[in-house]
Amino acid sequence: MSARVHVVTDSTAGLSAHEVLRHPLTVVPVQVVIGGTSYDDGATSADAVAEALKTFTPVSTSRPSPQTFSEAYAACAAAGADSVVSIHLSGEMSGTVEAAMIGAKESPIPVRVIDSRSVAMGLGFPVLAAAAAAAAGEDQAAVEAAARARMASISAFFYVDTLEYLRRGGRIGAARALVGTALAVKPLLTISGGRIVPLEKVRTSSRAIARLADIAVQRAGDGPVQVAVHHLDSLEKAQTLADGLANRLPQADEIVLREVGAVIGAHVGPGLLAVVIAPR
Repeated sequence: MSARVHVVTDSTAGLSAHEVLRHPLTVVPVQVVIGGTSYDDGATSADAVAEALKTFTPVSTSRPSPQTFSEAYAACAAAGADSVVSIHLSGEMSGTVEAAMIGAKESPIPVRVIDSRSVAMGLGFPVLAAAAAAAAGEDQAAVEAAARARMASISAFFYVDTLEYLRRGGRIGAARALVGTALAVKPLLTISGGRIVPLEKVRTSSRAIARLADIAVQRAGDGPVQVAVHHLDSLEKAQTLADGLANRLPQADEIVLREVGAVIGAHVGPGLLAVVIAPR
C-alpha cells in the first residue's frame, strides 16, 4: 500500500540513511556555521565541529528557512502525498518548529507540525513510529497519533564533560545554576518540557557514566523498549555504555549506537554521552 501521508523531520533526529530510505520520510537539514562558513547538517562531520570547539573556532547553528520547509512540503505533494506530518526538535532549543509552521502556510497539502520536545533519537523514535504508520497507509490523524504516543514515553538523559558549550550556545536552561560548580561536580542532565534541566550531580566522570546507565535501566522498566546511546568524540565510552545496557536490558529491541550530528555537537561539545529510553 502506498503512503498517502509523508513524514518530514529535521537532521537533528540523527536517523541513518537506511532508516530514511525505507520510509516515506524527508529530512530537512539544520545548518551549522563553523568559522563563518555555513554547512548543512550532515555535509560536515561532528568530528569537524568537535575539533573547531577545541580550538576555539566560532561555531553556531541556524534553523532552516520557512521557504525550505514550504519547498519540502510541495515536493511531498508532487510525489503523491495528500498530507504531511512534520516532526521537529524542541521549540525550546531551536526555531525550527516555528519555521516549519510558517512554511506549512504555503503548502499545497495539509501539514500538521509537531514539536517533539526532544532531540536526537528522542525525536528520531517518534519520527520512525510516524513513518511506519504512514507506510502502513494510515491517515494523517493516525500518523500524528503514532508520533505523539512515542513522544509520551520517551526520556533522555545525558552527561557532558563541561557545561561551557551549552552555556555558549544559550541552550543550558535551568542547568545554568550548575556552571559555577562545574569543576567540582560532573552533572547529569535531562530534557524536561523541551528544556535541558539538571538531574543529578556526581563527583567523577566514571561515576557519572555508571549512574547514567543505572537511571536508564530504571526508566526502561521490564517491558519492550527502544534504546539509543549517543556520543560526541567518545566512541569507546559510548560502546562500553551500550554493551552494558544490552546486558542489563535483554528486552530492548536493539541498542542504537550513534554519534550526534554537527548541529547537536556544536552545543554539547566533545565528551557527550546520552541515553534515550523509549518504552513501547
